[in-house]
Amino acid sequence: MEIAAWVAGPWAAAELAGTWIATIPTLIVLIALPGAFSTIGDKRQVVVAVPGRVRLLIELVLIAVAVSAAFLVWTPIGGVIVAVLAVLTLVTGLPRAKWLLSNRPPDWPLPSNSTQGK
Repeated sequence: MEIAAWVAGPWAAAELAGTWIATIPTLIVLIALPGAFSTIGDKRQVVVAVPGRVRLLIELVLIAVAVSAAFLVWTPIGGVIVAVLAVLTLVTGLPRAKWLLSNRPPDWPLPSNSTQGK
């Protein structure tokens, strides 16, 4: 979903603003948000630690940008494909989303922290 947001989001910003210059700050924000703000126990490197709810909100914003921007700038089929992928992302990510909402330490080995302690 991040890649769809990174491609379609700036493209939509350029379309709405009427200038390609709008792509630069849009892309910076869309890359910096998930890259800088993480929840401890979720990622290997945490630049700025935030509660799980904040991280989940960032991810939901990226999904919303990806879907809405895809429908705005791509063909309807492209928008539908991104929307279906968004639903799959939300369904398969439900256990992680529940964990992020709980703000508890992880109770399963997440891929990013499974090598810690070795």
